[in-house]
Amino acid sequence: MIPRRSLLAAGTLALPLPALAQGWPSRPISIVVPFPPGGSNDLLARPLAAKLQQALGGHPVVVENRGGAGGTVGAAGVARGPADGHTLLWGHVGTLAVNPWLYPNIPYDTLRDFAPVALVATLPGVLVVHPSVGARTTEDFVALAKARPGTIEYGSAGNGSASHITMAAFCDAAGMELVHVPYRGNGPMLTDLLAGRVRCSFAGSPVVLPAARDNRLTALAVSSAEPSALVPGVPPAGRAVPGYEMLQWHGLVAPAATPPEVIARLNSAINGFLTDAEMTQRLAVEGAEAAPRTPAQFRTLIAAELERFRVLVARAGIKAD
Repeated sequence: MIPRRSLLAAGTLALPLPALAQGWPSRPISIVVPFPPGGSNDLLARPLAAKLQQALGGHPVVVENRGGAGGTVGAAGVARGPADGHTLLWGHVGTLAVNPWLYPNIPYDTLRDFAPVALVATLPGVLVVHPSVGARTTEDFVALAKARPGTIEYGSAGNGSASHITMAAFCDAAGMELVHVPYRGNGPMLTDLLAGRVRCSFAGSPVVLPAARDNRLTALAVSSAEPSALVPGVPPAGRAVPGYEMLQWHGLVAPAATPPEVIARLNSAINGFLTDAEMTQRLAVEGAEAAPRTPAQFRTLIAAELERFRVLVARAGIKAD
């Protein structure tokens, strides 16, 4: 079993919390992104790190990539690291809410080992179909899929990926059966989708919207409960399938014993710039919308999502690659 805390963390816990908070930050703050550079997690974390550094009066805030096992390696490292507010985890819905049900013997417990700091952004998926499918609305597509169960293929970025989970949840809510074709990333999936080798996907807007604007794909719906300003003119899937909503989300968490005063200062700093024009524009490039919350509200979201995905992963038989 991996130790809950290192000796360094144990030493810091012996100090009075107000003393820790008053001396923070005393060295560079690291935001651990548990994925390789260049992906959506990394591209969202870096502008936030730059803005947080400004908000902290120029105190260094750096991004550290620690990829492996769908985010599990980096997350486990932060969970057992020093709880002094200088190491944070870029927490994605997959890492914090889906992975516990995909990976056996996962070396962290999301609610026990992490303290939520700030929800940063939410990302709706976009349901798109190849023009050869012939569906112009979500209602058309659902009716077609129900009439031909198990014959329409959908592509995803891989087993357990956001695009896989989003479509699996949609199929579950709509009571329809599609054939999942997992790829190793969105790039090869999109290539086959544009060629009609798979017929549909429920992927992030930066992946599929350029092709939809060129009429190479047909955008039918977004996965958010309300219309998204990032995908104008495309209705929520929940209008055709009542109750359906599925958002990716990103936020920051810290080791569980991080002083509440430090978490409060981080949350205040982040919420203070999340909705400014510069940050809003940077998020929009990645198909994301700012979602400021308190730490308590973020914890409530994580707990609800953990239970939701526990049920969905089991029911849909989702397995990690």
